[in-house]
Amino acid sequence: MTIDQHSKAQVFKALHEKDGTFVIPNPWDAGTARLLTSLGFPALATTSAGLAWSLGMPDGAGAFSRDQAIENVRQIAQATPLPVSADFENGYGHTPEEVAEGIRKVALEGGAVGASIEDATSVSGSAPIYDFQLAVERIHAAVEAARTLPFPFVLVARAENFCHGITDMEDTLRRLKAYEAAGADVLFAPGIKTLDQVREVCQAVQKPVNVNAGIMNAPWTVAELSEAGVKRISLGAGLVRVALASFVQAAQELQKAGSFSFMKDAGKVNLTDLMFKEHIPR
Repeated sequence: MTIDQHSKAQVFKALHEKDGTFVIPNPWDAGTARLLTSLGFPALATTSAGLAWSLGMPDGAGAFSRDQAIENVRQIAQATPLPVSADFENGYGHTPEEVAEGIRKVALEGGAVGASIEDATSVSGSAPIYDFQLAVERIHAAVEAARTLPFPFVLVARAENFCHGITDMEDTLRRLKAYEAAGADVLFAPGIKTLDQVREVCQAVQKPVNVNAGIMNAPWTVAELSEAGVKRISLGAGLVRVALASFVQAAQELQKAGSFSFMKDAGKVNLTDLMFKEHIPR
């Protein structure tokens, strides 16, 4: 079964408009995208950390190029009938024009029907967050580019203060409100750690709010985040971290104990059946 990009975009847009909260997990390649599809999730989002680690690179600035990011999105989008949103970091460019070009390319070449843009500079040794006015202009340019596409495109604006040790809720809310006014469809402040902060973000804006529940020792449940007003729950690097940690723990058992007990639970999951279900295109 093949589902065209326009249909995927309509489905994705509708997910953000209907009542209730939905979970959008983060595969890092075509195989994990197929597994998550078979498990019944409504949409998927890529993970920059997952791509970086799969390439043997540290997560962060310069781990891979814009073209590599788009190719990863393309492989995932082609592997699933579900809508795919791109973790597009800071847009792989500092100027509004570069961000706009990136949005067009990840949509038209990568097959994405949504993408997130950070206000972090991703430049070592510089101020970690873009100046307020430039940050707003970048989101406005991304929105304008998204609106030229021949299908609805969900643009997520990320206020990255808390991810860089800037625990300034006032500035974070100021940025989110400005990004909303610039036309962003979804607002996201990764790094906030308490349910009260989540509620504060949800109450400050009118557009849907995304929360990353894939952080270490995430203190929330889906029900709690839904009650707080969250529309969309992503997992960021959560799933890839679990997968790689299990890989390392299994290898350490083999190396240190010379035993294979790690294989006991692996047989409980039929990966072939899940990955190659008939409803998932090959």
